[in-house]
Amino acid sequence: MVGASPAGLSAVRSLRRQGYDGRLVVIGDELHRPYDRPPLSKEFLAGSLGEADLALEPYGSLRAEWLLGVRAVGLDGPQRAVRLADGSEVRADGVVIATGAAARTLPGTDGLAGVHTLRTLDDACALRDELALGGRLVVIGGGFIGAEVASTAYALGLDVTVVEAAPTPLAGPLGETMGQIVSALHADHGVRLLCGVGVKGLSGESRVEAVLLEDGRSLPADIVVVGVGARPCVEWLAGSGIELGDGVTCGADGRTSLAGVVAVGDCAPWYDPRVGLHRRVEHWTGARERPDAAVTALLAGGAVEPIAPRPPYFWSDQYGVKIQFAGHAAGADSVTIEEGARDDRNVLAVYRRSGHPVAVLGMNQPRLFMRWRKQLAAEA
Repeated sequence: MVGASPAGLSAVRSLRRQGYDGRLVVIGDELHRPYDRPPLSKEFLAGSLGEADLALEPYGSLRAEWLLGVRAVGLDGPQRAVRLADGSEVRADGVVIATGAAARTLPGTDGLAGVHTLRTLDDACALRDELALGGRLVVIGGGFIGAEVASTAYALGLDVTVVEAAPTPLAGPLGETMGQIVSALHADHGVRLLCGVGVKGLSGESRVEAVLLEDGRSLPADIVVVGVGARPCVEWLAGSGIELGDGVTCGADGRTSLAGVVAVGDCAPWYDPRVGLHRRVEHWTGARERPDAAVTALLAGGAVEPIAPRPPYFWSDQYGVKIQFAGHAAGADSVTIEEGARDDRNVLAVYRRSGHPVAVLGMNQPRLFMRWRKQLAAEA
């Protein structure tokens, strides 16, 4: 198991549940055992949860060997041998790749104090310490991570500005109409949202002092959080013979181009037969559900009948509003508000293509949302 991530942990659990009782080695570049990541931008960052609250598995419960704090640097595909940064090697009969994704950074910001990304527990610890000091925060990127950090920082009393290069934040995952409604939560709470303008760079000698925008404006900043997406961690697989694209290219059951190797989680775009495309699902539910199918294929030693994947689901908590989404907004030709009022931020919206529902969004509508989510799953 290369990657002590939530997806990797789900695969470990599935291996034991499906009857594998042999040696199982988990390799992770972080020193931490698998932990829950969604709270990092919310409760943990706010200080209401501690590190112990994030633990996902009691030590020793899965009879695995944990090699933590060591990075995989190569894979000998035919030999199924994983090379590690300390010069050692782990040979296996089967390999699960679960190396996840890393936060994208801004060029030229290495070593500049006060500039953060948020992907790991260590990232969250460093950012939490700085937010506790207060001041002016600029969040670059109006996606879900950026919005959650902005919401948490606002509750902590910081002066917050969000900068988004796109005309409408969240238009990618939610579509333009609903992206506008959700992102209006910033303005509702006095958080400045600047859209349609890019970031030229940062100023400051040893510590950040301002964010420089492409239109010439300068935003004073004591802390900057860069939330501009993530890249799959697959560079260590170069030369292995495994097919790479936007991550480790997989079939509908998680198998890769190498026999005895499967991939799960944020690093693995799986083939979706419903749309004929490979997709990376960078959400908690994908890390929980897909490893079952990949482990089944791995233990079977070949192709298995893939289970139709449920529509992807994710949630976000911003400014006290519970946001839930399931399905794919892309390709929908209409979106209608079925319940609630957009100005009250308590809507239930359904996305349709040719009259058929393909996605649903809920804002403080948990019961109705779950009903629609089940309907989407049944139709899929």
